[in-house]
Formats: sequence, structure tokens, C-alpha cells
Amino acid sequence: MPYSGAHRIATKKNIIDSARRLFNRHGFENVSIEQIMAGAGLTHGGFYSYFDSKSDLYAEVLNCFFTDPEWKNCWEGVHVDLSSTDVGAQVVRAYLSRQHYEDVENSCPMVALPTDVARSGVAARTAFETVFRAMVSVLERSLSEKKRPRREVAQAIAALSIGGMVVARTLVDRSHADQLRASCLEAALNLGGWKSSTNSGESKKGPSASRAHIQKLAKGKRPRKRAFGSL
Repeated sequence: MPYSGAHRIATKKNIIDSARRLFNRHGFENVSIEQIMAGAGLTHGGFYSYFDSKSDLYAEVLNCFFTDPEWKNCWEGVHVDLSSTDVGAQVVRAYLSRQHYEDVENSCPMVALPTDVARSGVAARTAFETVFRAMVSVLERSLSEKKRPRREVAQAIAALSIGGMVVARTLVDRSHADQLRASCLEAALNLGGWKSSTNSGESKKGPSASRAHIQKLAKGKRPRKRAFGSL
């Protein structure tokens, strides 16, 4: 008895989710099709009824919440409302949040897989570019009309957010990684014209949230946990 269309869609999603977790954790080259299918609770033989190759699957894994409305991030306490007027600031905070930093398996693939993408074929690189362009478009919509040229500013903010997380993940010293994320967060928010005090607990008289965070780290203190995009 053939499987229903709904079953095939659910199965394909399970394979993609398994691949995303494994690719994010181990990289493209170090993960086999057998491991991906096992992670989805399936046998190796069923893979080719859904994908032509591991590279074909890889291109689909590169989707994220900018291009796939069904994609759900798993960063606890972090929410991005793409219909919100301040979605740009939300995206920046989500990208550079403590939750995203710590949740390697559920990272946005643009953070976890850029070096693999650079070594891959045209299909994977095109998929990466599609997601990046989608992120830039979301950021651009949220910029003030006075921001010119808006596209260039949005591209810079996207690159700063993605690159900041990539570098932070490579640092051994956690305090240095936290400082870097805080610095990139403040720079990206300032570049977008978004007040760093928004949803960050900054007082009007005090320093910005990210600077306060750095000051606490320098004194050996851990900042109070925030519900949204915590540093």
C-alpha cells in the first residue's frame, strides 16, 4: 500500500531535520546518508526516493525561517515575528542571542555551514545565497526610510550578525565570545537605527544593554537572564 502524500511530506521533513542537526554538529563531509536516515528513524534504502544525492538534501537543509514558513527554531525564549514593524531588530537579537550561540544543532545553517557551502557545488551555494538574500530583504523592510542606501546597510547588518556568531563559536574563552556577540549586537542595532534599549532592559540613564553586559563580564559577573534573545 503506497504511502499518502502527507506521510511523504512528514518523512521528508524528518530527514531534513535529522540532516540539519548532524550537519550543524559535524559538518557536511563528516556525515553519511546512513547516519542521516538513522537520525530520522529510517533505513538507508529509502533516501533516494526523496533526494537525488546528499548535496541535493544539503540545499534543502539551508532553508530557515526567512524562506520556509514551516521552519520552527528551537531557541528557547527567542521569537521572531516577520510581520512586526521592528522585525529587523528582532532578527539581529535572535541571531546574536545566547540561545542561538549555545544551540549548535538547531543553528541557522548560514551560521553553522558557511565554510562547507564555499567548498560545495553551485546548488548549495545558490541555496545559501537565497537564504542570505531573504534575510537582507527582511532587514531592509525594517530600516528607516532615511537610511540610504538601504540595501547596502541591510547587507552589512546581515553579514555582521552571521559573521559575529561564526567567530564567537570559534573562540575558546566563553567570556570573549560573549563580549564579541554583545559588541556585534550593539553595532548592528546602531547601524540599523534601532535603539539597543528595545526589549533589552536598558535604562534611559544607564549604558546600552550590550555595554552593561560587557562591564559585568569584565567584573566576573553573569548578567541576569533575559526572556528574549539573551546575551
